Amino acid sequence: MKINTAAIIGAGAIGAYLWWGIHEKLSDDICFIASGTRRARLEKDGIILNGQPYRPIVKTPAQAHGTDLLIIATKYGALREILPDIKEITAENTTVMSVLNGVDSEEIISEVVDPSQIVYSLIRIASQRTGNAIDYDKGDIGGLFFGIPNSKSASNERINALDALFGDTPLIYHVCDDILTEQWSKYAWNLSYNLPQAILNVGTGAYTDSSHVKFISQKIWDEVAAVASAKGVNIGEYLLPRNTLKNTARFSTLQDLDAKRPTEIDMFAGVMIRLGKELNIPVPYCEYTYHAIKALEERNEGRFDY
Repeated sequence: MKINTAAIIGAGAIGAYLWWGIHEKLSDDICFIASGTRRARLEKDGIILNGQPYRPIVKTPAQAHGTDLLIIATKYGALREILPDIKEITAENTTVMSVLNGVDSEEIISEVVDPSQIVYSLIRIASQRTGNAIDYDKGDIGGLFFGIPNSKSASNERINALDALFGDTPLIYHVCDDILTEQWSKYAWNLSYNLPQAILNVGTGAYTDSSHVKFISQKIWDEVAAVASAKGVNIGEYLLPRNTLKNTARFSTLQDLDAKRPTEIDMFAGVMIRLGKELNIPVPYCEYTYHAIKALEERNEGRFDY
């Protein structure tokens, strides 16, 4: 198995970084997927990465059918909407990767794709997006992590093909034998550090400067850890955000609220509420956080402009 062609759904910060990492190697054999006005806008404006403009190839789902690698990098809220596109693109040879935040996108994608074709993955990257311009903090790129759950990844031909594709590119990546722990750890990190600051509209320095902010953050982590444990995953104890971050850093949920964009709260706290009910585990801090951020979205929509 060799990956000669690739397609990416989602031209935001994550999709753009992955495209940048492998576009020189695949040249004209890598594209973004878009249709209608979205395709026209992407073809017209392109993308700007750390000040450098690019004009990527854009194809419709039908044009990309049978690609060797399909990377899904949309917002979580758009995932079910694009399931027909994923199904149209995917053939028997296609390896599918979802780099969405959260812990259930692979489960959703398996509704239209054979689960054996899905490689589990996540990405750690700090970025700031303004329109079609995306800036990365090159000193804070953890990279792409991928693997097969409950399996030695080195023995999987899809993993080996991805390793061969990424091996001589500038993309930072890691092959993981315990990808589920990596995913749940990032999920806990997102809920614990991404969400409290979004409600309070503060930089990440608040987690070390305020015992109250730290308390909220740790309670959310503990709820995620309890749910993860019930699903057989141990994510360890709560840790403060890494000290390499600027005190003024604003994570994705707060960036979305700043820009009056919809957040990914349904994927974060919303999924926790669902899993808590399924597993009979109380998650009151996640439930409060869910409704608080939903209310902030309503504020941004002008609902409270009395």
